Amino acid sequence: MQALSSLAQDVATAKAQGRYRTYLNLERRADTAPRAVLHTADGRKDITVWCSNDYLSLSHHPVVIEKVSDALRTVGLGTGGARSISGTSTYHEELEAELASLYGKERALLFSTGFTANDATLSVLGRRIPGLVIFSDELNHASIIQGIRNSGAQKRIFRHNDTGHLRKLLAEAGPDVPKLVAFESLYSMEGDFSPVREIVEIAEEAGALTYLDEIHSVGIYGAEGSGYAEETGVRDRITVFQGGFGKGLGGAGGYVAGPASVIDGVRTFASPFVFSTSAPAPLVAGALAALRLVRHDSTPRDLLRARADELKAALSARRIPVISRDSHVVPVLVGEPHRNKEVSARLLAEHGIYVQPVNAPTVPEGTERLRVTPTSRHTAEDVQVFVEALDAVWTAVGLPREG
Repeated sequence: MQALSSLAQDVATAKAQGRYRTYLNLERRADTAPRAVLHTADGRKDITVWCSNDYLSLSHHPVVIEKVSDALRTVGLGTGGARSISGTSTYHEELEAELASLYGKERALLFSTGFTANDATLSVLGRRIPGLVIFSDELNHASIIQGIRNSGAQKRIFRHNDTGHLRKLLAEAGPDVPKLVAFESLYSMEGDFSPVREIVEIAEEAGALTYLDEIHSVGIYGAEGSGYAEETGVRDRITVFQGGFGKGLGGAGGYVAGPASVIDGVRTFASPFVFSTSAPAPLVAGALAALRLVRHDSTPRDLLRARADELKAALSARRIPVISRDSHVVPVLVGEPHRNKEVSARLLAEHGIYVQPVNAPTVPEGTERLRVTPTSRHTAEDVQVFVEALDAVWTAVGLPREG
């Protein structure tokens, strides 16, 4: 037990610094979203959730639920093995074909999580392309960072969304060095978009491959909902796309889409893919239904954008600071970990509103925030109630406002 004492001390320190993560027992019901039931030792409490990544509420869509139910009754729950053993079903093959079609790529490949998709793919690219140097935005997700680290490839970190710095680093690498630029279209803790078109142009000039994580943009941006690269008109110029089903598509799992050489390489050499039990077929069936919905019906994303616009306007009117107004992700800047947790706790206890506090090390110290995410099923009235509650708590806690 002595060996664990240092770990216990680290946890105690994290708690004192406001870094310890707590979890709520929430029951999100299909017929009442974004309302939910909070289960506590004192009983049940009705609340409204303002921090879900289920942006388009597709986890509750009747068509998605029906397809999941049909697949469950037809093929059961688990697949019983990895993809190469017994883990490939018609649903897996149809979804991969749908994704390849959506992105205009030769192949697509499914993973049990979006984290694994990034880790596995970048690991293989770095190990299997001799001399590859990977250029990574400093605010890239932990899964991208881990994939680059596991690849063993050389890396260069460019300042967040700083295309001048990226151009300089690419030039320093020299024209004959294999290069890959890894970045996200929408940074989910900042709520800001990357300059996708400019990054693509810089990469092309340097002869670099591009790897774009669209996981927080899928379903929401672009005429077909494939993401921000489609919205900005450069979808056909990205080498490899990564995305997932756990955000805008309302399910779980991840994928990559790209050239046959990349996808076949990952399929062959990526240990997390080769040795993992495949995603349950009903979950894949639900993802396929959600993807087809967003390709042909813009209604959910139109509703989401309307709520996001109303939310940002109402926060601005009350001079409540936000880190970015770019997207549907609205990070409200608190700037101190304990007061950040206090604001969240008071919203829940006094107003029945749940939005989680995001503290260091998830975000840099001094930028602690509430990551507020409207969904397509929030109403204009919900927005008004939320902002009035936040305004009252902001005043009670004594937080500064924008000038």
